[in-house]
Amino acid sequence: MTAPDTAPRRALPILSPEAVGGLQPALADVIEYRKSGLSLNWIIGCPLECGYCVRHLFDNFEMKVPRRLMSDEEAVIQLLGHPYFRAHKTPLQLLNRATDPMLPVVKPHLFNVLRQLDERGLTNHVLIITRWRVTPEDCAVLNNFRHLRLTVLVTHSGIADPAIEPVDSTIAATSLRTLYERAERYRTVLYWRPIVPGLNDRDTDIARARELSHHAHATVFTGLFFREEIAAYYEAHGLPMPYEETARRKILPEAAEQRILDAFEQDGSWGALFRKTSCGVAYAHGEADYNGHYGIRELCDICPPEQIAKCQAAWVKPGLTNVTQEARRLGATGPIEVTDRAIVVEGLDEPPRYYLQHGFGYQCHDRDKPHHRRQHGRAPIGW
Repeated sequence: MTAPDTAPRRALPILSPEAVGGLQPALADVIEYRKSGLSLNWIIGCPLECGYCVRHLFDNFEMKVPRRLMSDEEAVIQLLGHPYFRAHKTPLQLLNRATDPMLPVVKPHLFNVLRQLDERGLTNHVLIITRWRVTPEDCAVLNNFRHLRLTVLVTHSGIADPAIEPVDSTIAATSLRTLYERAERYRTVLYWRPIVPGLNDRDTDIARARELSHHAHATVFTGLFFREEIAAYYEAHGLPMPYEETARRKILPEAAEQRILDAFEQDGSWGALFRKTSCGVAYAHGEADYNGHYGIRELCDICPPEQIAKCQAAWVKPGLTNVTQEARRLGATGPIEVTDRAIVVEGLDEPPRYYLQHGFGYQCHDRDKPHHRRQHGRAPIGW
């Protein structure tokens, strides 16, 4: 099949070096390693104005018009040359931090980068997260990529307050159905987030999400990422504070989760419902979780039995000698431990920990930021 012509018809302008120099350094750095993958963000600026957006963390929320930091070709070169990139291994995310990849002026650049990666025969997981419109024509382009393991995660919250989320959630719901109906070579995931008690966790909200879950290969649900910068925006704009405290990790109170599980459960099964992004993505592609969540066994109690079996078969406790060599090479200090749940290290920031995690298919934790039982990756508020 002939590769689609994905070159932008009217390319987004590229910011001048002076303008890039005025950005927060973390925003100007186009590559960031996140838990779900090595994230490439060569376009910044978004008009959607979701109040809880992570762009607050980069002092970039007021930039509404998308602009490129570099050409699509240079973005691909930087990604493939990154020291943490491993062909066919490292999961990738595109444009998940500072814009929506399916905005009309952005998606030609997204498709262009996908084409360049696919033409190299790369089989890495590639995650695209959107809440905007996806057309049948977009699906045709996505189905043309032959090698990449492509997943489109559609963010749907059902939040009706336009001061918090101006984008009508029916847009995402329509995109989800469109993607699912036409999926051939890609997979689509319902990204049900952020769930906030009293805001979008009513019985009708949960019922709507349950119905939408039938139009996706998997559903991932999670809470609110409520950092100080986001709380400051809420306060400045008179928005109702969802929590009295901020937290480093996402907040999803146990009571809210239990109501969701009760609503989804049928005869001891929760269908294709997952707590973690990589779990849903892996399931959608018929693979074991690449983040090694099987080591955190309490996360698996809602997973389909056949998926648990796949993850169990792929989950192998790495040898301490090999782990130590790799961790020391990355700069780890202090004792290194391999438990039945995770690799535990000291002195490594998140990127090298994720590099180890994806390399070994085994959780990697910072000893100073422990993941307590039943709080893995979640804030202690409400638990």
